[in-house]
Amino acid sequence: MDEKNIVAQAVTKYARMSPQKCRLVTDLIRERFVGEALTILHFSKKKKASAITEKTLRSAIANAQQKVPNIDVDNLFVSEIFVNAGPTWKRWKAAPMGRAARILKRTSHVHIYLEERKGK
Repeated sequence: MDEKNIVAQAVTKYARMSPQKCRLVTDLIRERFVGEALTILHFSKKKKASAITEKTLRSAIANAQQKVPNIDVDNLFVSEIFVNAGPTWKRWKAAPMGRAARILKRTSHVHIYLEERKGK
């Protein structure tokens, strides 16, 4: 198994988006350079999921610049990205005949790990 040289990471926790919807966007930018990934996220049709992922990616880039001040941002690569399910909010909606229907409001945890690779 190859050893990964993780330069920086960022995590967004408790994002109000279902993990299933968020994974559709994160799958688009897996194993891409950050410049290309930011462009894909900017023009994605899934606005809320791409906004959450873009904010996390920009945080990871800033973390890399803070950790290694002379790093070239163009060489940063999304080596690992995944979305886990956070806690689910349980809510109730009125249903016919005095009953209550359950509403599940799901949350997500987005994890991004950046690696430095030479050349595009």
